[in-house]
Amino acid sequence: MRFAPALLLVACLSATAASTTPAEPAPSKSATTAEATRLHALFDAEWEWAMRTFPEWATFAGDHRYDDRLSDVSRQAEDAIEAHQRELLAKLERIDRNALSATDRVSYDLMLAKTRERIEGQPFRGMNALVVTTQKGPHLDFAGLMRASPAATEADVRNILARMAQFPRRVDQTIARLREGIALGWVTFKPAVEQVPAQIDGVLTADVTKSPLFEPFTRLGDGIAAPVRERLEQDGQRALRDEVYPALRKLRAFVVDELLPIAPLDGAMSRYPGGGDAYEYELRKHTTTTLTAAEIHAIGLREVERLRGEMQAQMKLAGFEGSFDAFVAFLNTDPKFFHKDAGSLLAGYREIGKRIDPELPKLFAELPRAPYGVRAIPAHEGAGVSDRYQKPGADGMTPGWFEANVVALAQRPTWQMETLMAHESVPGHHLQMARALELGDLPRFRRNAWYTAYIEGWALYAETLGGRLGLYKEPYNRFGHLQWQAFRAARLAVDTGIHSLGWSRKQAIDWMTERTGFAREYVEAQVDRYYLWPGQALSYMIGELKIIELRDRARAALGERFDIRRFHMAVLDTGPVPLSVLDQQIDDWIAAERLRVK
Repeated sequence: MRFAPALLLVACLSATAASTTPAEPAPSKSATTAEATRLHALFDAEWEWAMRTFPEWATFAGDHRYDDRLSDVSRQAEDAIEAHQRELLAKLERIDRNALSATDRVSYDLMLAKTRERIEGQPFRGMNALVVTTQKGPHLDFAGLMRASPAATEADVRNILARMAQFPRRVDQTIARLREGIALGWVTFKPAVEQVPAQIDGVLTADVTKSPLFEPFTRLGDGIAAPVRERLEQDGQRALRDEVYPALRKLRAFVVDELLPIAPLDGAMSRYPGGGDAYEYELRKHTTTTLTAAEIHAIGLREVERLRGEMQAQMKLAGFEGSFDAFVAFLNTDPKFFHKDAGSLLAGYREIGKRIDPELPKLFAELPRAPYGVRAIPAHEGAGVSDRYQKPGADGMTPGWFEANVVALAQRPTWQMETLMAHESVPGHHLQMARALELGDLPRFRRNAWYTAYIEGWALYAETLGGRLGLYKEPYNRFGHLQWQAFRAARLAVDTGIHSLGWSRKQAIDWMTERTGFAREYVEAQVDRYYLWPGQALSYMIGELKIIELRDRARAALGERFDIRRFHMAVLDTGPVPLSVLDQQIDDWIAAERLRVK
């Protein structure tokens, strides 16, 4: 989800900010109508502002009115966005919350807390200037945008060409932001910048028609006449040669000549000016809780120890008599556990999906209409990029996509594939995000919201449902599932260890490799990700543990009346929310279920 913008639609809330207060008296109908009208007009206005301000995100969301534009990422534009957030807060505070219905109160609370959170993050300008890494930047983002852009008509292609013409400005603005970070003492640490030149080289192919950036010109619509098609293809080649390629070479030169020589070897947040406060902010934002770094670290240590014991039990069930390290070495080196080429890996994932799909009604009362597919991550992004999910467009024209890394075949053993498929597609990200888009009674900003603890917590919880969906029948696959769970638990210790407790990069890699059994090369890439995205990796396990807690609470309260299918819909049909709001919503659902089944 690389293009999720830094605004109220996508960041996470602190736990205390968005709680509901169901004990308040219900408002009168006339008051509700007047204030609700004002509130929903504000919701609509904010959505339109977001589409105009972040046109790339609009493209991914299925709104193609602004497909000929790129976002302005200059400091002046960022200042304007920050001013807009402050103005929005003032407008929200003038609305009488007590005059809203219960549903509108939740929506109001979410937008209000989101806006306050964004304003709280405004002082961390140095952190927000780290805009080029192995995980993000125009060298990666533009190729992803090209892949998502429609190319069915001549007008579509003219939009693409317009964006290519604006790309040099985007690079210039990005370099200016990087220089701002340098002035503030914020430079991305060296291991996360060293691979950027190679990533850029992967885009700058000698034959521009072989570049990932030329991808939309390979799927022009059949309705475009042959002479027009030929002219558009030539225009695309010219735009790449004359506009996009020179801009990328300029970015590469800046990274090599100016950024890498001063990039620090330690990228811990505690090493940067004001980094400690910035990390605490990131913890609250990503986990949507008030947990401290020390508390999260302790949870990670506890969960890793528990899961390590379960992994060793599966090793015994597999009949392996050696040590844990020897078992892991066997799993990571025996050729029978690896696909030989990209096509067979993708086919393997698709076969798993076909086995999961017919089992889903056992656990879900309703399923989303949007389909999903499996495709490869573009090779130029490199072996260190994590597998990921791209949600469907709201316009219903594009499916969801599980995007698999087919470059790092040696790091994708077959015994990990079932749990990864469950996480990235169904019943994980695709089921949750596609369902959210269909919740027509919710405002658009709620259907498209991004709360990491909820979204990644659901996907990690979804992995645990695999046994009831026909997965994990063999000890090797069960081991793979438990290993991924342990990996997410280990993140709690490693992320906090790096950014708050003084762990070195080597210490983090050694500890995580030994505890989880993942290949060292993979762990190195993942640890570097935690440097780049502090706090984000904590959200997975924190969210999963909350959903499990809520499920167990509901089962205890309802006894034989508990229906797992209805519980799952109760979680999904809130739309993405902070964990505190989910907690209240499930309590309300439990109370309603008691009345329903009497």
